[in-house]
Amino acid sequence: MPSTRKLGNSDLEITALGVGAWAMGGAGWQFSWGAQDDNDSIAAIRAAIDAGFNWIDTAAVYGLGHSEEIVGRAVKGLSRKPYIFTKCERTWDENRKIVPSLKAASIRSECENSLRRLGVDVIDLYQVHWPEPDADIEEGWTEMARLQEEGKVRWIGVSNFNVDQMKRAQKIAPITSLQPPYSLLVRKAEPEILPFTRQNDIGVIVYSPMRAGLLTGKMTKERAQSLPADDWRSRDKDFQEPQLSRNLRLVELLKKIGEEHGRTPGEVAIAWTLANPAVTGAIVGLRRADQVAGVAGALEFRLSPEETDQLSHFEASAATA
Repeated sequence: MPSTRKLGNSDLEITALGVGAWAMGGAGWQFSWGAQDDNDSIAAIRAAIDAGFNWIDTAAVYGLGHSEEIVGRAVKGLSRKPYIFTKCERTWDENRKIVPSLKAASIRSECENSLRRLGVDVIDLYQVHWPEPDADIEEGWTEMARLQEEGKVRWIGVSNFNVDQMKRAQKIAPITSLQPPYSLLVRKAEPEILPFTRQNDIGVIVYSPMRAGLLTGKMTKERAQSLPADDWRSRDKDFQEPQLSRNLRLVELLKKIGEEHGRTPGEVAIAWTLANPAVTGAIVGLRRADQVAGVAGALEFRLSPEETDQLSHFEASAATA
C-alpha cells in the first residue's frame, strides 16, 4: 500500500493522490469538460482505488449533482471504501444557472442532498467551494461547524480561500484543510497562503496539479486549438497563444526529467507540487481507467531538490520572459 500523510488536524490518513471527479460531471453545465461516459468514470474511480488511491474529491456543482451520483455508484459495494470529500456553496436554479450561497439553510440542504446522491451516512471532508458571497463566510462556516457537531460530516475544510478569509473562519471553528489551485503554472498560493497553512496545521490538497491536463504530455497545440466549445478550457488563456507555446516548452522539460526516472510528464508535474512541504496531497482529474497508469507513479515518486529547483526556475524565468 502507498504511504499516507495526515490531513491537517484530522484523523484522515490520505495517500499523496486522490481522484478528482470534476470532469465526471459530464456535459450541459457552465464549467463542463464536455461529454463524459459514466461507465468510463466508474471504471476510472475503481482503477484508481485498485492502484492505491484512498480518497475521492468531488463537488455538488460538478454536473449539477451528477458527479456525486457517479461517485456514489462507483464506491457502492466496494469492500475497501475510499474517503469521500465533497463541497457546498455552489448551488443552481431551475434554469441550471449556478448561484453562490453561504446561507445556513442552503448549506444544510446541500449537505443532505450530497449525502443522498453519494449514498453515504457521513461525508469524510465537507468543504466550502468558494468564499462567496464574502459577507456570508461567518454564517456559512458556523453552519459547517454545526454539521460536524451533528456527525453529518467528519471534518470541515475550505477551498479557494485567502489568508484573511481563513482567519475569519478560524475564529468560529478550526479548519481541517484548504484546497487551492497549485501547479507549475499557477503559483499564487506560494507567498502567503501555503506558509499560513503550515503555521496553522491546515492540510492542503491542491487541485489542477497538471493544470487541467496541460502538463500531462498529451496536450498539443492542435488538440488545444480543437477543444470543443463546451469544454471550459477552450476559453482559458493557458490553452491559447502566447501562453500555450511557453507552457508546452515546460512540458518538454517535464518529459526530460521524467525519462530519467521512467515517469510521465504528468507524474513529474504532480511530484513538483508534492515537494512543497505545505502540500498534503494532490487531486488528479480522471476520465478513463487507462489514465491511471500515467499518474499513479506519483503516489510514491519524488523529485530531487535539484530537479524541483530546475522546474521552479524554468517557470520563474519563463514567466518573466
